[in-house]
Amino acid sequence: MLLGDLGAEVIKVEKPGAGDDTRAWGPPFVGSESVYFLSVNRNKKSIAVDFKHPRGAQVIHELSGVCDVLMENFLPGKLSAMGLGYDELSGRNPALIYCSISGYGQSGPHNQRPGYDSIASAVSGMMHITGSEDGDPVRPGVAMTDLATGLYAHGAVLAALLQRHRTGRGAHVDCDLLSSQVAYTCGCVMDHSRRVLRV
Repeated sequence: MLLGDLGAEVIKVEKPGAGDDTRAWGPPFVGSESVYFLSVNRNKKSIAVDFKHPRGAQVIHELSGVCDVLMENFLPGKLSAMGLGYDELSGRNPALIYCSISGYGQSGPHNQRPGYDSIASAVSGMMHITGSEDGDPVRPGVAMTDLATGLYAHGAVLAALLQRHRTGRGAHVDCDLLSSQVAYTCGCVMDHSRRVLRV
């Protein structure tokens, strides 16, 4: 969304059929699409790709050969198993910026766990610092972790593009929900570290 706001041509890859689940989130709707979907997917074109069909992988190979940036949010290793990981695609396009967004990063003991905004919000301590100090942890009213991760990914991609301008080389950018939320709340966490934490 933000890259599109800056003028990039953004092509969103969706599943065949109904497409992105958020198309149906609502009300409110504009026509048959949710206002939420329209707001977070502004300035994007959409295509449907069936990753289980051989032509699906071929489409991604073709796009990655001519694009500047590829962003994905599969479990780590899933796209590599389909021949669509950074190593495979950067061989075809060495200048490719490949941004992977996951729950817990591309490596580590939890990298195969699916990531959701509310889980990372709880694990990071965001829910602990939300709501009454004497009350139970509270889920924020908006998807703060998803938003924070998107902002960090946006900044990291811009930095990788700048590096590529200087070196001619692409990069694999690793962004994850938990790290983004911890970084986003570091000031609050440091302030609360002086206090006894609820258990």
